[in-house]
Amino acid sequence: MKTNYVSLLLFFVILFSCKEEKKTEDPNAETSKEMAVSSKEESPEKELKIIPIEHATAVLEWGNTIIYIDPVGGAQAFEGQKKPDLILVTDIHGDHLNVETLEALDTEKAKIIMPKAAADKMPEMFTPQIDILHNGDTKDRFGISIKAIPMYNLREEAKKFHEKGRGNGYVLSMGEKRVYISGDTEDIPEMRTLEDIDIAFVCMNLPYTMTPESAADGVLAFAPKKVYPYHYRGNPDVSDVSKFKTLVNQGNSEIEVVQLDWYPNEAY
Repeated sequence: MKTNYVSLLLFFVILFSCKEEKKTEDPNAETSKEMAVSSKEESPEKELKIIPIEHATAVLEWGNTIIYIDPVGGAQAFEGQKKPDLILVTDIHGDHLNVETLEALDTEKAKIIMPKAAADKMPEMFTPQIDILHNGDTKDRFGISIKAIPMYNLREEAKKFHEKGRGNGYVLSMGEKRVYISGDTEDIPEMRTLEDIDIAFVCMNLPYTMTPESAADGVLAFAPKKVYPYHYRGNPDVSDVSKFKTLVNQGNSEIEVVQLDWYPNEAY
């Protein structure tokens, strides 16, 4: 009888212990799941490196992803640069689209984003690599969301250079950063209403795009954190980027104007 009592007591002790263990395990398991998700979301932001090549041409390095913007100048212009993963072309003009440069570069692994007017000028061999974006379209490549933004002229005498719908500016969403590349444009409504832009590349040259005054007015409208004046060689003059900087900072001192050397081979 005593043996049965001890066995019964031992059974209840074991049963109670199992229930307590189950109670303490569940909250810990849930906490582990939450921590795993949190750690993944809080991974460090990739660094963005900006390398000016010339005029409208640049290289962006975002972590291990290499982006060429409007590559022109032949293979020699890109000596020492990493091979592109992504190529963005804004328009059909020779300072934005140069087939010979694309043929000379090692673009085998690259995807090429361009408007249809530019794609129509590309050799057939590039067709599998090309993504055509119309104004307003979005494409995700290499963890980057690429949205095509209109770029066109407003002045009556300049509309022949860039009609609405032909070319693309781009907004790149790269992790937490949003980068705007204007292409050839004036201070159009689609630029002025951009939101949450961290870095902007803004053109200014006559007669093809806009004056420093118009560029500054457009930039003040959408207020990027940083703006890089580029594409500022005119015909025959160079736009006054110092004046652009002064106008921007007079209107909004929090916008950082960053001047890079976009014409390394010319004495300006």
